[in-house]
This record gives sequence, C-alpha cells and structure tokens, in this order.
Amino acid sequence: MSSPSPRRTAAPPVRPDRDLSRPLPAALSWSVVLLFVAAFAAAVVLVPLPLWLPAIYGVLSVLAFATYGIDKAAAKRGWSRVSEQTLLLLGWVGGWPGALIAQQLFRHKTRKRSFRRAFWTSVVGNILVLIGVIVLARQAIWDIGALFG
Repeated sequence: MSSPSPRRTAAPPVRPDRDLSRPLPAALSWSVVLLFVAAFAAAVVLVPLPLWLPAIYGVLSVLAFATYGIDKAAAKRGWSRVSEQTLLLLGWVGGWPGALIAQQLFRHKTRKRSFRRAFWTSVVGNILVLIGVIVLARQAIWDIGALFG
C-alpha cells in the first residue's frame, strides 16, 4: 500500500506584463528611514530649521502610510486602487519615510521594478531638495523661518 502523495497547489498563472523582481532587503529600507530621521533631527538642531519643516514630513508620512494601507486593502479585496502616481507624489512632497515604512509593514509595492525605480527616484529627489533648502538656510542666503511667518 502506497501513501497518498501530498496535494500540490496550482502555481499562479504567469503574467508576462508584470515586471516583478525580488524585493530589496528590508534592512535597507529601515536603515534609510533611521538615517534620514537622525540627519533631519541633527539639521533641525544645528541649522536651526523651523519646527514646521519636520512637522510637514511627519504629517505627509502619516498620510502616505495610511494611503499605502488603503491601497493594500483594496488590492486584497479587488476594489478600486490608489494610483501609483498618487503614491509617488506623496513620496516626492515628503511622505516617503511613511511610505517606506508602509511598504515594509504591509509588504506592498516592494516587487514591481518600475514602481521601485520611480519611488527611489522620488526619495533621492526629495532629499536633494531638502539638502538644498538646508544649505541655503545654513548660509543665511534664505531665512526659511520667515517664509511662513
């Protein structure tokens, strides 16, 4: 008498239209967020930057985190999704730390190669703009605190 062979589940259908790849190591994402928070905190103290600047990053990060969570839930249920353009825009304007955390916690938007490229471009672009603002504020060329009274 032979033992029954274990049941095999059917492999998901291959979809050639999807550009999936292995996710980047989670440690990379967490390291980037921690390094950014530490560097930003140091800049706020040393430059000094107005407190509304990190507050904007905080609010946008919470918004991005929530938006990624909503999109993940919609993806699981087959509901209408948040556009990738919206997710990327949130990164460009400063919500990328929250988006990066959401990507790791929800395991969402971590495999699609074209999205990852665009997302990391938004991260680098946002950081470069922020560095420019900090350099200008540091050189007293621009009084960033006076911008919004």
